[in-house]
Amino acid sequence: MALVLAGFFWWRVRRACERERAALDRDQAEAAAARALAVSDERARIAREMHDVVAHTLSIVVAQADGGRFAASKDPAKAARALETIADVSRAALTEMRGLLGVLRESDGDADLGPQPTLADIPTLVSSVRDGGLEVSYVTTGTPRPLPIGAGLTAYRIVQEALTNVLKHAGPKATAYVQLRWSPSTLDVAISDDGRGAAARATGGTGIEGMRERVTIFGGTLKAGPKRGGGYMVKAHLPLGSAKEEA
Repeated sequence: MALVLAGFFWWRVRRACERERAALDRDQAEAAAARALAVSDERARIAREMHDVVAHTLSIVVAQADGGRFAASKDPAKAARALETIADVSRAALTEMRGLLGVLRESDGDADLGPQPTLADIPTLVSSVRDGGLEVSYVTTGTPRPLPIGAGLTAYRIVQEALTNVLKHAGPKATAYVQLRWSPSTLDVAISDDGRGAAARATGGTGIEGMRERVTIFGGTLKAGPKRGGGYMVKAHLPLGSAKEEA
């Protein structure tokens, strides 16, 4: 009888240990899957950021280099200003790229991450695009309010990517218009131009899709397409929480 009871208790203990090992294995598998998903999401974020930085900077560099080359013989001062603009935007892009690449390092302590752009940086962005040779109008309506860092970065990147596309596709005499329209519950970001419109957008780039992904994260929507009568429009609609919730 004692042997039977001992065997029974040994079997119960063994079953309990097996269940604990199975639960531990399951928890470890779920944690590994969560880490893999986080890594995938982070890589996608870095890819979007690097695309925006590189595309925007190179568009300005190309425009300024072309203008400087033509101005070199007739207006050396203008050529010098073009070189200064190239140097400024390149240094800014290099700083931001270092921050983005820092998150790929194995040690978090080694990552030298600078602050990400926000809505407050849009006037500087517009100014740099003007220096790149594109005429840009910038208007804000309504009452601005503080935004979470991610939402502010999303709005900034949408303006950056849309203006980059104007530089690349709209044509040499195009004019761009940037508008931020605030309401108590939403922020609408609109970027339009009077350039080539539909004829210039038959490319396979990922810029529009990247903008749409950014907006979707915050529950918003994005529309992009040619305008009637010519030109192109990008419009993002971002829902905002109440001022109390944001605080």
